Amino acid sequence: MTIAVDFDGTIVKHKYPEIGEEIPFAVETLKELQKERHRIILWSVREGALLDEAVQWCHERGLDFYAVNRDYPEETTENNPHFSRKLKVDVFIDDRNLGGLPEWGTIYKMITRRKKWADIIEEEYAIGNSKHTPKPPKRKWWNF
Repeated sequence: MTIAVDFDGTIVKHKYPEIGEEIPFAVETLKELQKERHRIILWSVREGALLDEAVQWCHERGLDFYAVNRDYPEETTENNPHFSRKLKVDVFIDDRNLGGLPEWGTIYKMITRRKKWADIIEEEYAIGNSKHTPKPPKRKWWNF
């Protein structure tokens, strides 16, 4: 998979424009995904020196990206007239997800098992609950 990952609030806690404290297991999980041959793209609002600082911070921890704010390392506006900051990836990992950012162990399970967050939660619930309760019937989106 090609995976885009945000920096502030996702790899590190929000402290922009400074670099916050690492979110537990973020770098470790991303490095493990790279070992499993996933391409990791840093996808951040940071630019210039602030972006360079974030890339260097990750590099110092052994995390180097396939690309930064682009689909592939060599992509430029000159060699791709359709260049866009909207990446063409399989998955986005961002703290601004609807529902927030799962913890990094859950993110790893979602990617490696190719499952949705709700599926992982359901599996965890079923394993931890000896008296598995059947799920209630699915409600239609317009019924609250």
